[in-house]
Amino acid sequence: MLIACILSLRTQDTTTGPASARLFARADTPRTMLRLTPREIEGLIYPVGFYRTKARVALGISRDLLARYGGRVPDEIDALLTLKGVGRKTANLVVTMGFGKPGICVDTHVHRISNRLGYVRTRDPEATEMALRATLPRRYWIGYNDLFVAFGQNVCAPISPRCSVCSVRMLCRRVGVTTSR
Repeated sequence: MLIACILSLRTQDTTTGPASARLFARADTPRTMLRLTPREIEGLIYPVGFYRTKARVALGISRDLLARYGGRVPDEIDALLTLKGVGRKTANLVVTMGFGKPGICVDTHVHRISNRLGYVRTRDPEATEMALRATLPRRYWIGYNDLFVAFGQNVCAPISPRCSVCSVRMLCRRVGVTTSR
């Protein structure tokens, strides 16, 4: 889950899935990952975005997991954040999807739409996560990202959102929206 999430950053799911499958067919543990060279990992995960950097990150995380966590992925956000290349979005995704613990994955869609609706007033995704943790009931935390990503890709686009077909337009404050369709 952790390495697949790293591969997915700034890459479409249609590319990430097959790349992850190729990599995990060869190396599905930190120990087996370290048997591969950076060049081999690059070949397995190409064409994910930033594949060279992600190959090095996967090796670094594998080394850290073996050295500090007995080869196991930690189930706490703060511990995950100590791994080089792991940010808050990734840490939240791993604890929610990998361990079923509450967390809020805030990506560009969640940040933009939460602010556009007027639900929060924040400047960056980390502040959005903290604001949502303070106001959004826990039972909605895990599903919030999935709803807003799909909604952001199909209706509430960054530029010229499709307000005319939006099912929540009557509730939306349209913060920052200057043009819409």
